[in-house]
Amino acid sequence: MGIHNLFQNCYKGKRVLVTGHTGFKGAWLSLWLNELGANVSGFSLEPPTNPNLFGIVNVEPDISRKIGDIRNKELISSTLEEQQPEIVFHLAAQALVRQSYRDPHETFETNVMGTINLLEAVRNTPSVKVVIIVTSDKCYENREWIYPYRETDPMGGYDPYSASKGCVELIVASYVNSFFNPKEYGKSHHVSVASVRAGNVIGGGDFAEDRLIPDCVRSLTAGQVISIRYPNATRPWQHVLEPLSGYLHLGASMWQNEGRYLGGWNFGPLDEEMITVEKIVQKTIELWGKGAYQILPSPLHEANLLRLDIHKAIHYLKWKPVYNVHHALEKTVRWYKENSELSMSDMKTVTLNQINDYCVFAKEKKAVWTMPSEEIC
Repeated sequence: MGIHNLFQNCYKGKRVLVTGHTGFKGAWLSLWLNELGANVSGFSLEPPTNPNLFGIVNVEPDISRKIGDIRNKELISSTLEEQQPEIVFHLAAQALVRQSYRDPHETFETNVMGTINLLEAVRNTPSVKVVIIVTSDKCYENREWIYPYRETDPMGGYDPYSASKGCVELIVASYVNSFFNPKEYGKSHHVSVASVRAGNVIGGGDFAEDRLIPDCVRSLTAGQVISIRYPNATRPWQHVLEPLSGYLHLGASMWQNEGRYLGGWNFGPLDEEMITVEKIVQKTIELWGKGAYQILPSPLHEANLLRLDIHKAIHYLKWKPVYNVHHALEKTVRWYKENSELSMSDMKTVTLNQINDYCVFAKEKKAVWTMPSEEIC
């Protein structure tokens, strides 16, 4: 089966715009979409780190891309006018909690006004039929309670990053009600808009600062002790391909069912896959083959417990995760170890093989997005 012939072939030949395509998740998504036969275009700043996944796997020759800032209203508007996308995945964002403390203005301007700029451009681009806005599990008002957060729970955010994502969710809901109302579909508009919230995503090719796995890899590669700040913090860890499969399946469902599947969607692991930061570090060291860690205090607030309820996606989309946390860590650590040993030309093959392996495994698990349309319940 491999990478092709998935999502009922919905993306083959479609014009798909990915904002934030040079980022970690954006590069994985762009690569997968290209393999699905989509005509992919990208809008983003230059890659945020050096090295970066976008450059390592050499995505650039496969897509039409424009370097630009999502805060530039005129530029994002002209990009949509030029590319005439049919489907838009919006990932362009300031995505780091600690950076949001250093520069809250940049965080709110990028995440909030950037999303408004995109939605305004969509309103003026008749070709667009499906829009998926990627936010975060941190968009919820985190009360540190034990039950997982549902799509109907209040938005919130203690730190600037989390608050900005809560704001984005309110903006998306406002635009759906005001301009893309499903009751008006086929009358005043032909656009379906949804937002997606994923947990703590791990996978090969993330080189950002202040993220657990990249920090671990940097320390392990240098032979240094790993420093962690919140050992008991519990997060919905998942491999990057898990939420991306959810986004792609949701987008295909929205395309094939006009005016349906709108609103917010959680894509995360099953409850039993929620483990602490310390256990993630211990398992990473075990897979790496050596290493040590220490616990350091941090003056910044960070939620201790965060879980997502994915029953809405399971019930309405028939989507569910296929990798457990061990699969996710094993694939992630293997990618980084191979990256330290192989050439950049080989790493594109490694990355595509990981997508292929995930798709084959999902097929064995009877994931809905791997089935022909006539087999879907």
